[in-house]
Amino acid sequence: MLWTQVAQTVELGWDFYLPVLLFVALIALAVPVWAAIGASAIIMLWMSGDLPLSLVGESLFAGIDAFALTAVPLFILTGDVLVRTGLSRKFLDVAEALTNFAKGGFGSATVLVCGMFAAISGSDAAGAAAVGRMTIARLVESGYPRPYACALVAAGACTGILIPPSIAYIIIGLVLGISASTLFLAALVPGLAILISILVTNLIVNRIHGYEGGGNISAAEWAGNLGRALKSGWYAFIVPGIIFYGIFSGRLTPTEAGATAVVVTIIMGFVLGTLKLADFPAMLVSSAKVNGVILPIIAFSAPLAEALAIMGVPQGFVTSVTQLTDEPWLLILLMIGILIAAGCVMETTPNIVILAPILKPLADNIGMNEIQFCIMMITALGVGFITPPLGLNLFVVSGITGESILKIAARAIPFVLCMFVVVLLIAYVPALSTTLLPEIYK
Repeated sequence: MLWTQVAQTVELGWDFYLPVLLFVALIALAVPVWAAIGASAIIMLWMSGDLPLSLVGESLFAGIDAFALTAVPLFILTGDVLVRTGLSRKFLDVAEALTNFAKGGFGSATVLVCGMFAAISGSDAAGAAAVGRMTIARLVESGYPRPYACALVAAGACTGILIPPSIAYIIIGLVLGISASTLFLAALVPGLAILISILVTNLIVNRIHGYEGGGNISAAEWAGNLGRALKSGWYAFIVPGIIFYGIFSGRLTPTEAGATAVVVTIIMGFVLGTLKLADFPAMLVSSAKVNGVILPIIAFSAPLAEALAIMGVPQGFVTSVTQLTDEPWLLILLMIGILIAAGCVMETTPNIVILAPILKPLADNIGMNEIQFCIMMITALGVGFITPPLGLNLFVVSGITGESILKIAARAIPFVLCMFVVVLLIAYVPALSTTLLPEIYK
């Protein structure tokens, strides 16, 4: 009913429907997303005749000709170097020492180390792979069922795009013309809220099922363990410290912070003797593969956005939706439903470049702060990382362990619910996203 009304409002024809059907068919055939977006955009422009195809090449270049995008490969490479130098294990040691006073301590440590990794790499899949390899076997030894251990890591790794610095916030900032540094600042409280909700959910599930014991140490023993862990691995926290201080103090742009983090991590690896020149080809290839998935999608999103704008799809969507209801709380719920559904079937980057320009005018129409809208969108899409049928993190941990994706997804339901609650709070409580921002953004 809604889309019929949109079609009537905008007078959509086959120059819109045929490219959309082509996009769906290509995705179903497992064609790379960038190719599906590019083919659909070119056919849409060709059939509509609204924009010369000779300008597509220029549009592609303009889509990725942005200094802010340089931060993406830098943060990806930092995460890769972090794993190869063994610094990520220092995070785990500190997180374990910090939480071993309570029952479910190692489960909590697993979630915390996911958050620590997120604060450096900005990638959820990288976090799921790195943390999963370190913790899943030990979680099983601690008493957790393997499917639940996988679900815990998959949920914790969702913080990769929710805790700054995040690649997703860099991309949505580029698409909507918003400073990535501002989005990072706004995302800090919501990102920590997601992390805490996952921690609390795990503690509740652990208490109900009695998966993991522990918590039988005195305050002196806990302080001693934490002191030894910090003494042994304090230097690992130099990297996230540089990133956070540099960005939030305004001394470094996200790109400069990423470059500094890469250099510092490499130097630390050489000093510790855990990194060799022979490691560089594999690291660079691994990071290039991840970056090579993201940038073509951003490039081809530019002509697609132009085609949709020329056809008036975003404006038609807003007009049609507001004709159905003018209740802001219902419109927000509709946006959340669209985002979570989209996150279930497609990765974050294409969802951002396709949906952000369509939903942003609706958010503006109901008076939602643009920063709050971005935080709500990325957090809602993050729920899709542990939700079938795509559930990228589910596939990552399944690939590591060989565990059934459906079994992992079933154990991830409590985490989906807790994340959904936080999404609602972000959507209906603006202060969660704007409390740390300067007055000009509120």
